[in-house]
Amino acid sequence: MLLLCPLTGEAADWPQWRGPLRDGHAAMGAPVPETLAAEPKVVWRLNIGGGFSSPVVAGGRLVYLDAQNRKEVAHLVDAQTGKEAWNVPFADVFEDEWGPGPRSTPIMDGERVYVQSCNGEFRCLRIADGSVIWGTSFDRDFGVKFLGSKQDHGVAARRGNNGCGAIEGERLVVPVGSDHGATLVCFNKLTGKVLWHAGDDEAAYSSVMLATLAGVRQVVFYSATGLMGVELTTGKLLWRVPVRTDAQRHAATPVIFNDTVTVNSQTIGLRCFKISRAGDGLTAGELWADKDLKINLATPVLVDHYLYTQGAMKDYVCVDALTGKQQWRQEGFGENYAATIVLGNNLLVQTDKGDLTLIAADSARYTGRARLQVCGKTWSHPAYADGKLYVREGLNQGWKLTCFELAPP
Repeated sequence: MLLLCPLTGEAADWPQWRGPLRDGHAAMGAPVPETLAAEPKVVWRLNIGGGFSSPVVAGGRLVYLDAQNRKEVAHLVDAQTGKEAWNVPFADVFEDEWGPGPRSTPIMDGERVYVQSCNGEFRCLRIADGSVIWGTSFDRDFGVKFLGSKQDHGVAARRGNNGCGAIEGERLVVPVGSDHGATLVCFNKLTGKVLWHAGDDEAAYSSVMLATLAGVRQVVFYSATGLMGVELTTGKLLWRVPVRTDAQRHAATPVIFNDTVTVNSQTIGLRCFKISRAGDGLTAGELWADKDLKINLATPVLVDHYLYTQGAMKDYVCVDALTGKQQWRQEGFGENYAATIVLGNNLLVQTDKGDLTLIAADSARYTGRARLQVCGKTWSHPAYADGKLYVREGLNQGWKLTCFELAPP
């Protein structure tokens, strides 16, 4: 149970990237809607600065990151009212043609919150007042130069350090992305002491996952050039599969199912690897692949042994995670991206066009339960906590953060 609950907080919280267990599932026991109101209740709405970072919620408090006055800024607000308690600038702003601001999602853990800027400034802040407990710089401490548009391929040094770290116990693993032995760095979450560093891959935009595969607790990471497993306690490289693409912009988070890892990108399609014991070590072999299912940015969710996700053709698909066989396909979804949250027996899908769709988590057929427009264009994953949906919108202008009540507590 301790392995399944790495972060402290209330049962209905959404404290990190893709929720309590980093898998897109709402917390067990959280109130969930059976349908969507034609006009969902707006609890509060804030005008905010730019950025694609997702909000996080824990203990009745919400943290979001944005761009303000040429800085990347962390904000803490009351999750029930939207009233701000503090804001802390922590890095110079990054901006490209898609807009300014942070793109990595914070981690709330007890009385601390961990924030990361596009240019690789990482801070542990005190929830009470936003003061800095410790920090590190990917450039200063690990030699990772942030080049922005000067970079000629799609690694984090070009479009920002978007990938999110993960916590288990007192270990915090961060995708630093140094190609000189620090693809991943494990810190003591309380002090910032480096416990280990591993790997020679640059980071792209994918986030860290923690999993037990073939009996070994490990960090799973989808880098700019490969998929790897690293032992959580020591940093030992356990296995690695080269996954090379021209753009090197791997953005989706690995999906863990039993001893398999599934990843996707616009170039390689959807691929599943099985992790097995081989003598005293581990090995990774491809179990199945659908090279035509070229999912660009979205990360699938897993329900039973079925994957549900934005497809490659402005559609939504269901795929059997055991075989890779496509179960069904439904047209009429996002342009490039949709975020999916599992709410009991249903899936809540927010597209990059601002549509919100509730569908049944049914592998046999597509069953839509409700659809409505809730916001403008967005590339941010929403947060779901205590029956409320926190939605960030805005591409280049009109940035807002809105709290909708979907299911009364």
